[in-house]
Parts: sequence; C-alpha cells; structure tokens
Amino acid sequence: MLSARIRIAARLLAVAALAAMTAGCFHPMYAEHTDGTPGLREKLMGVDLPPIAKANASREARVGVEVRNALAFKLYGSATGMPPTHRLEIRFASSKTSLIVDPNTGLPSSENYGLDAQYNLIEVVSGKSVMTGTTFSRVSYDMPGSYQRFSRNRAVRDAEDRAANEIAENITTRLASFFTAGT
Repeated sequence: MLSARIRIAARLLAVAALAAMTAGCFHPMYAEHTDGTPGLREKLMGVDLPPIAKANASREARVGVEVRNALAFKLYGSATGMPPTHRLEIRFASSKTSLIVDPNTGLPSSENYGLDAQYNLIEVVSGKSVMTGTTFSRVSYDMPGSYQRFSRNRAVRDAEDRAANEIAENITTRLASFFTAGT
C-alpha cells in the first residue's frame, strides 16, 4: 500500500516539475507586450481591407461585402482599424452543388454552397507580398418546399453568410498566426 502511494506521489511530483519548467514559456497570444512592441491586436488593426472586386449587384458582390465585414469585425472589432501597415487582397469563387433532387419536381431539396478564397497580405511600405494562402468553406442547406421561392432564396443567403463567416474566421486565424510567429 505504501509503495502505491509513493508511486502516485512521484508521478505528481514529476507533473509539477514539468509544469514548473514550461510555465515561463507560455505567453498568451493576445496579451499586451510590456517591452513596448505592438501586440497582436495592434498588428491586426493595421491590416487594410480593400473592397473585393466583383460585379456590382451580383450575389458574389454581396458575399464579398459579407466576407469583408466579417473580417473587419474580427480584426478591428469595428468598421475601421489603425493606419495600415499591411493590405489584404482577397479573391474568391463560389459554387453550388445539388445533393438531393426531388424526383417529382426535378428541383433540388438539399444543396452545398462552396467558397474558395485566395488571399495575399502585402506590406504597405515595401509593396512586397509577405504571406499568401488559400482557404475554403463548404456548407449545406435544405430548401423546404419545392415551390417556395422566398424560403429557397433565404436558405441560399443564409448558406452564403455562413460560408463568408467561415472564410473570415480562417483568414483571421492565419493572420494571427503570421503576426505572432512571423511566418
């Protein structure tokens, strides 16, 4: 019985020792820096988001505005940031795929909406590209009632919004990683 207690105590001591050794290595990603260098929040607020080039009054133009607005909220917390140090250029293409087609009407009752985005982070001072990447989003949606046009349009719009938010979240995570690690 005593040897079991000694083994448990030794294990707890080993865990405590490992925790003590790595405690100094941890630095919260969004923490303020005490040495005066800008923190991650300030670096993200220095990213300029130009409008995404799509044909006016198209569905893709609305999705582009949704992606840009979601990115602005995630990067700045509001509509504008600080004076730009970097510019983020985004291009994307959308797609729709019918998953289930009603055999009686020939209309889809379930579809997938996809966004494939390419982004390029450019340093404003030098004009050099410092990071590029791609991301994608696939969301499915059901369309209740084959003849209800409003519900079909609303289902597509909700899917577009969900995909745009997912793209913005993916890009924000990658930008945070870049500004934290520098790669």
